Amino acid sequence: MSEILLGVGGGIAAYKACDLLRRLQDEGHQITVVPTPASLNFVGKATWEALSGKPVHTEVWESVDKVNHVAVGERSEYIIIAPATADLIARIAAGRADDLLTNSFLASSAPKLIVPAMHPKMWFNGATQSNIAKLRELGIVVMEPASGALTGGDSGVGRFPDTNQILEKFRDEIAVKDDLSGKKVLVTTGGTREAIDDVRFIGNRSSGKQGLAIANSAKARGAEVTVIAANVNTSDQFGLRIISVENTAQLELALNSEFPKCDVLIMAAAVSDARPIATEGKVKKSQYTKLDLVETPDLLTNISKQKQKQILVGFAAEESANLLQEGTRKLTSKGLDLIYANDIADGSIFGSDKTSGYFIDAKGAEKVTPISKGTLATRLLDKVVERLNSANV
Repeated sequence: MSEILLGVGGGIAAYKACDLLRRLQDEGHQITVVPTPASLNFVGKATWEALSGKPVHTEVWESVDKVNHVAVGERSEYIIIAPATADLIARIAAGRADDLLTNSFLASSAPKLIVPAMHPKMWFNGATQSNIAKLRELGIVVMEPASGALTGGDSGVGRFPDTNQILEKFRDEIAVKDDLSGKKVLVTTGGTREAIDDVRFIGNRSSGKQGLAIANSAKARGAEVTVIAANVNTSDQFGLRIISVENTAQLELALNSEFPKCDVLIMAAAVSDARPIATEGKVKKSQYTKLDLVETPDLLTNISKQKQKQILVGFAAEESANLLQEGTRKLTSKGLDLIYANDIADGSIFGSDKTSGYFIDAKGAEKVTPISKGTLATRLLDKVVERLNSANV
């Protein structure tokens, strides 16, 4: 498998990195642990050597003849830093190289994953958020910390994520094949809003999480990605071309402009089925007696008529009883190559990090049991790549 440098920062969560190391080894990876000097206050060098089966160094001046500060980084195929403290993040963002880990980080062009863990006040501090933004601008994947109980009885955002979540992030955004290099992928995400008056609107509960997960996964696989985002905060997204829209008409304009340029369209946005006949100004409460609606165009059906060699992927949110039937009907009626029909049972899909449903294409259906939206993105793009590589496309 792969050679991974596991960097360990000086926080209490350092002990949890032992489980991460073991799980990575279980998947066949070779692990070189490079702890910061401060982290040895929490987990000692002997522990890391016993678990990894390799010598462990922390300082540049150890084994100078082997030029470790360059060699360790150069031979690593991936770098994971877990946990990353506020101080370590700040040093990396500043380009400092004052221990073996930061030297190795700078000396490596390998894909990198940083897993922060710290007190909520440190995480939300403007300096930390600025450093995080800088790292993301540089193409480094930074996980969002989990929320929960912390050392000292505090609670909040800053907790070290579960090992399974870190492994999923690694698989979905770091350890991926460069199999979309040279391809242009267009992703729509979020939910459209249709004006009732100048103040109010009708909309839906789509968070945009799934579309952004697909976009970032496609970017990691080498694609040039454009995202048409309907009412989604994209301020923390880097390396993606973003077109922000609000309503169906704006989304339609953007689609018509961008679709001819793409190789793949993934329509993950939830588009309003109807819009109100909008009123200028603000309608008073006493004036609300009824809401007249006008049907909006079926954007995906219309865009499929412009299809040349593009791969078209749609989404359908349906109740469990109609999931397979409606997903299959929409696959045909909208002229799609693939559709993901997701289960809206109890409204749990909206804003959630999990999803379940069916992949449906002309060959049949494949059930998807509850998985993360990141993993769903990876599996969906695997199917897209298969089609792109097919002689029939």
